[in-house]
This record gives sequence, structure tokens and C-alpha cells, in this order.
Amino acid sequence: MTQERKRPTDHEPVDVEDRQMPLYGRYEDAPGEATITDRAKTTSGTETDPFHGVVEPGRQDYGIAWEFGIHSAVGGFHDAPNPGDILCAALAACLDSTIRIVAGRLDVTLDHLAVEVTADVDVRGTLVVERDVPVGFQEMACHVDVRAADGTDPELVERLVDAAEYSCVNLQTLRSGVPVETSVDVD
Repeated sequence: MTQERKRPTDHEPVDVEDRQMPLYGRYEDAPGEATITDRAKTTSGTETDPFHGVVEPGRQDYGIAWEFGIHSAVGGFHDAPNPGDILCAALAACLDSTIRIVAGRLDVTLDHLAVEVTADVDVRGTLVVERDVPVGFQEMACHVDVRAADGTDPELVERLVDAAEYSCVNLQTLRSGVPVETSVDVD
């Protein structure tokens, strides 16, 4: 199941309801179609540089590849976005787009929206300097800077952000956790 991939221009309004309403009936009739799989794959060209790589987000036909580097706090050169930056970017993009979609559903015109995500990690855990320090981010924060059109009820904007937080897949995944399996092929 794929929707039309035509992208609107910056000047074309996008009607969220027109794009989403057909999905409600479809997913009620065929719930299995509501389950999608997102993906990313590393395609590092060299195994001799442990501090750099390339990741292809999404389907291969997007033709997008991002170079990544490793943070200097764990020995990298910090000369490209690191995996933590990419995780923050994924959360920021998900929350931003969810706010915009919900704003479209509530007929709220946004004059400005920016989402900044920060994540704090004590790298002593990943470097096994201190075994009692957990490996992983200890804290993440989202800062939403939103400005609706003049005359918009502030309570409606608050409802908009609450609804977007509820519906943001990446935010809810990080808040609740998700089982992650690892499989390895060894030649």
C-alpha cells in the first residue's frame, strides 16, 4: 500500500483530511494494512575506519544516504552527525510533522514551528569505564517553539500539542520502550 508520492510545492496547501480520511475506512476494514515497516541500512564502504559510515534511511529508491561520524567523547572525530544526533533528528522530525498534521486536522494555521531535541548520555557506560553507569541516554528533552496565527485560542494550541504528543510514534516509542532483537550473520 503506497499513497501517491507527488509532493506539493511550497505554495500548494495540503489538505490533511483529504489525505487521511480514506485511511480510516481502509484500516477498519483491513487492520493488517495499518502495520508498516520503517527501515534504515548502513552501507559503509570501508571496514578500516570505525569512526565514519553511511546510512540509507528508508527505502532504497529514495536515493538518500547520510554520512555519520562518531562523537569525540568516545574517540571519534565529531566531524559529522553521530548516531545520537540522528536519533534526536528522528524524534524532532516526528514530533514536528505530527504537530503539523494535527494542526491541519484542527484547522489551526501555524505561523512558526521549530522542534529542538537534546539527549544526554554519560559515555562511561558505553566505554565500560564504570559498569554501574547505564549504556544509553539518561535523559532526552523536546522543546517545541510554536506560534499559531493571530486570534487562535491558546487552549486550542495547547490541545494541539497534547494531541501531537499522544500521536507521535517516535516520542511514544522512546517513552515506553520497545523490544529490539538482534540477529547476526557470520561468514
